Amino acid sequence: MDKEIFLCSICNINSGTCNEDCKFCSQSVRYKADIQRYKHKPLEDILKEAKNARDNGALGFCLVTADKGLNDKTLKFVCDVAKAVQEEVPELRLIACNGTATLEQLLILKESGVKAYNHNLETSKAFYPQICTTHSWEERYETCQNVNKAEMVLITGGIFGLGETQEDRISMLEALNSLNPTSVPINFYHHNEALELQPNPLNADEALSLIKLTRETIPHAQRIMVAGGRDLMFGERQNEIFAHGANSIVIGNYLTTSGRIMSKDLQMLKSLHLSVAKKV
Repeated sequence: MDKEIFLCSICNINSGTCNEDCKFCSQSVRYKADIQRYKHKPLEDILKEAKNARDNGALGFCLVTADKGLNDKTLKFVCDVAKAVQEEVPELRLIACNGTATLEQLLILKESGVKAYNHNLETSKAFYPQICTTHSWEERYETCQNVNKAEMVLITGGIFGLGETQEDRISMLEALNSLNPTSVPINFYHHNEALELQPNPLNADEALSLIKLTRETIPHAQRIMVAGGRDLMFGERQNEIFAHGANSIVIGNYLTTSGRIMSKDLQMLKSLHLSVAKKV
């Protein structure tokens, strides 16, 4: 197990405006979930979040938008935010998570200072039509290929607990491995009553075994990150994720749900004698 834990923070700079029908996502306008919705988060709020993330040991800072993919307006907004964060908080590695993207769009992001791009496959190719019908799994895979072509750092993972089979999980992990990602964010479905999916059926032991399976199936990934749903999935057993192969976590809040207070995660790592990574 890597004794250095990479911390990442995510910033929802555009929330709840997506027209896609991903059944796991409260940001879709179709399900009318009770969440905050806004087009552009004020830059001063983004910079405040970035500085707080840095001060609590985060190296990665991810700029997330809620749409199927990038258009000209969103691309300009993300680039403008990236440049501002880079100027004010240069210690952070900037990550963008803006849905499907062309090679040309990714190169523009790269020029603005974005080092990495996160786009998840979410689940297996076979199961994907059960959770989304408005765009294809193949589009997701192609975006990840575009990230590699742009020579950016590829971050891609998925969600467990959507109703998929174990065969689906293995298929997704094998597809992720084929993309040679640097970081693999593993999310555990956090149910919202407005969504059509049933609550996550996994228990903590099953979830821990899936982290282990992820590490075994994608052995060359530098980081296996436990991201969304961590607090809800593991509760007081969060300290066990590192013994099962995780060496990265998202600290602070998620996109539409609250995470643990950052200081609690830092205390957890200290109690486990795990250090916070100081460089990528």
